[in-house]
Amino acid sequence: MRAMTAPDSSYTFGIEEELFLVDPVSRCAVTRMPKRFLSDCRRELGERIGRELLQSQIEIVSPVFADAAEAAATMTDLRRRLAGVACRHGLRVLAAGTQPMTAWRSQAVSPKERYARLLDDYQILGLRNLVCGLHVHVGVPASVDRVRVMNRLLPWLPVFLALSASSPFWSRQSTGLHSYRQAAYDEWPRTGIPDAFEDQADYDAFADLLERSGAIESRQSLWWAIRPSHRFPTLELRIADSCTRLDDALALATLYRCLVHAHVEDPALGRATGSAAVLRRLADENRWRAKRHGVAADFIDAAGSRRDIAALLDQAEPWLRRSAEALGVADVLGPVRAILIRGSSADRQLAIYRDARDGGAGRIEALHAVVDWLIAASLPAPGLSRAGHPDDDSDGPRHTAPATAAVP
Repeated sequence: MRAMTAPDSSYTFGIEEELFLVDPVSRCAVTRMPKRFLSDCRRELGERIGRELLQSQIEIVSPVFADAAEAAATMTDLRRRLAGVACRHGLRVLAAGTQPMTAWRSQAVSPKERYARLLDDYQILGLRNLVCGLHVHVGVPASVDRVRVMNRLLPWLPVFLALSASSPFWSRQSTGLHSYRQAAYDEWPRTGIPDAFEDQADYDAFADLLERSGAIESRQSLWWAIRPSHRFPTLELRIADSCTRLDDALALATLYRCLVHAHVEDPALGRATGSAAVLRRLADENRWRAKRHGVAADFIDAAGSRRDIAALLDQAEPWLRRSAEALGVADVLGPVRAILIRGSSADRQLAIYRDARDGGAGRIEALHAVVDWLIAASLPAPGLSRAGHPDDDSDGPRHTAPATAAVP
């Protein structure tokens, strides 16, 4: 990440969003990316667009941000311009952890040498990687050990998964989970909650061992839910599903940035009260609860108590507000609480599906309604984000209107 000036320049941040390219008639993800689509995207958006493993996926890579308003304006513009290019190619853009209508067997791998090596190494896992996530980078001061901070942030990882959950469907089936993406991603090695590394030196020694042995090409293949970036002086959050509403992605990026700031500035926050093994297994247990129940999950702490997300946010509010003030953030908790009030993308998808089935629609017709809403809700309104107003119900059809969301 390039240097920028911010209220505290150590805490600049960046956002990476993975999205699907969708045929608006079939409502399925495309099998192959159209010719000239990527070149048209790069002509329109430059280095802000990148490939993903499968040709039905595309990634938005933000510049480095200094404040939340800048991020909202830029990410709104990037999503809308990408949607415009997709529309000119007869496609739509959809942000979610999974694409409800698409079977993984129909997918083609992107023509890139690294992806060919991944497919050769991971075989069917690569073909089944029909999932999209949200990654957030936050800069950490050079004097601070990123792995020690990472260790203290582990209890928060399931919260980010629950708030972002957007993948209740897989291959035309309701999975019973709010984030099937996390379940699918668990097939890959070196994913999930990171292991118990004492500090950056311990982490680096393990990464070096894997590289020397030929087990991995680079640290880019350490895909844990949170990790010290191998390219930037950041801590990278990787657990979140791709957020359908851009407001939700911005809310989670701001919350994560404030959490990193708070845990750097106050080393007592998140300090272990039990063994590293127990704390990691608790984080993984809570990750399962987030996968299964989304924002309705409650989480277990080291004392055996169970608390929901609202209670965790209430407890953290005083020190989160201090970090928000230090970073020039107007409201860190309001947009997050808005998600709790109206539910995540997964909640909305399941409600649309149930409503359509209750109204007499067949399973495929009901899934069409879900995809239509996802397409419409993935396209942010022009200008600055409204930060997830809980009463906002204007982001797409609830039933089977054609997938023709207006694109500039």
